[in-house]
Amino acid sequence: MIDDISKEAKDQMESSIEALRKGLSTIRAGRANAAMLDGVQVDYYGSKTPLSQVASVTTPDASLIVVKPWEKNLLGDIEKAIFEANLGITPTNDGEVVRVPLPPMSEERRKDFVKQAKSKSEDAKISVRNARRDANDMLKAAKKDGDISEDDEKRGTKAIQDLTDKYVAMCDELFTNKEKEILEV
Repeated sequence: MIDDISKEAKDQMESSIEALRKGLSTIRAGRANAAMLDGVQVDYYGSKTPLSQVASVTTPDASLIVVKPWEKNLLGDIEKAIFEANLGITPTNDGEVVRVPLPPMSEERRKDFVKQAKSKSEDAKISVRNARRDANDMLKAAKKDGDISEDDEKRGTKAIQDLTDKYVAMCDELFTNKEKEILEV
């Protein structure tokens, strides 16, 4: 019973960390990263479609992202979608591909990106703590129902807290690494 509750809490915490990793990868650091365009949705025959499903996204060098659509008639739509994604970058269309040059980041812009990363990290920590709360509620309910003893509940609560501390530390570590990457000139 306790193992099941622990496993469920661990799975929730793991998904929080994965969401944080994905979220941090979309924040621009000093160099080009194809994941920056993961959130871009292109109008593809009347429905919003992720950019990665209508084009290939590559980074030939540290300051350029190249988007090559699978259908040439999408060039304008892709350019418009990237511009409207409000990423602080301006795409250009050369008739074959959409080029997205990344200007050097100012100190102010870097600080904004660090704030975004911090916010995503805090959201992940909240999610981890919510998983802890849910697991502790399940332990209390199991004790109340007579499925586990008071000692088992205390052992389970301690195990859940240790798990929570581990995943909160992972959130902090991911944020620290991203902050270092963003502030690196």
